[in-house]
Amino acid sequence: MPLNYNDQVNLLKDILNNHQTDCCGSVAECEQLERLIKSLMVNNEIHDNVKNVLQEIYTYSQDGVNTGNLDDHITTNQEQLANWVNDIDQFS
Repeated sequence: MPLNYNDQVNLLKDILNNHQTDCCGSVAECEQLERLIKSLMVNNEIHDNVKNVLQEIYTYSQDGVNTGNLDDHITTNQEQLANWVNDIDQFS
């Protein structure tokens, strides 16, 4: 059963929150972020301002997949992770 829009947004926020609070994550989570974002970007329900945030998160996740030290990458982006969740809450 596919995830609906709200489920996708909640999963996206959960992964970002986990990265932010735990200061660690996995390549699989970054890949899941990419899949969620691709799906959300084609959704007509999504606010244009969220699309900009999603593009930033997509870049973050791609960088995470390709980095030599994912935990350092996550730690470097701590403030941005919290901002993204707040932005998504504002516009979704």
